[in-house]
Amino acid sequence: MGLLDILLGRTKPVAPDLDRLFALPSAAVTLEAATGFTPTGRGAVCFATVEGAAFEQTHHEVQALLDADTDRTGPPVRLLRDEHGYSWLVSHRSPDELSLLVNDLHAVNSAMEVNGFGPQLLCSLAGFADAGGRDTDGRDAGDRPLALVYLYKRGTFYPFAPLPGQEQRRDNALELQVKAVLEDDLRLEPDLSRWFPVWGAPGL
Repeated sequence: MGLLDILLGRTKPVAPDLDRLFALPSAAVTLEAATGFTPTGRGAVCFATVEGAAFEQTHHEVQALLDADTDRTGPPVRLLRDEHGYSWLVSHRSPDELSLLVNDLHAVNSAMEVNGFGPQLLCSLAGFADAGGRDTDGRDAGDRPLALVYLYKRGTFYPFAPLPGQEQRRDNALELQVKAVLEDDLRLEPDLSRWFPVWGAPGL
């Protein structure tokens, strides 16, 4: 960053560091020990949809690449579009294959980046659940969902904990608990206003 940038108050964008995704498996061990949440084996990459043949070819090639994995035992990789028009490439692995899931997420991000679609990448998430847990009010919550979300343009993670049910409500206390638990394992997003809710996200 140059002197002019400093004087004018401009900041240099954070360069995406996809290798930070590889910290998820060790963070999952810490998370389970402290909270009981375990990986579901589901994850997804979200990106802004772009019309055009090059974009279509890129995500179809990525989808085919992941499906070509001979060790894959779960459902095939799916491309979904949400109600807001964003695209999600969803991967399913066994719950004990978080490392392979992270490889999938990294491969999708890397392929999009290499093909010039890095600006379209928004976030990646890995799903977790606490079977038979209780919410922060002590009530039986059934299977509580939790996502660790990676913001591509920030290079940071944050927890997202939607409360079970139809209403769009999140367990803020749990999210802050997870933040405290994982602060030594992941680079967490310090600006809580950027902990965007990903309601109904595929892979969660």
